[in-house]
Amino acid sequence: MSDPQTLLQQITALPPDRVAEIEDFVAFITTREQARALTRAAAAASAPTFAAIWDNPEDDAYNDL
Repeated sequence: MSDPQTLLQQITALPPDRVAEIEDFVAFITTREQARALTRAAAAASAPTFAAIWDNPEDDAYNDL
């Protein structure tokens, strides 16, 4: 991993329009990570409900597919 201080120095050496691009990219990455975390949380929260539906003797034949 890069040294955060070195990265900060590199960013501050850039022209303002390039710094704005970096800010936009960081915002994009942050939003994407938040969306992924929300998706993982929703899947984890729904797992017990789906387990009750999917884990039954009638559907055991589908486990081997």
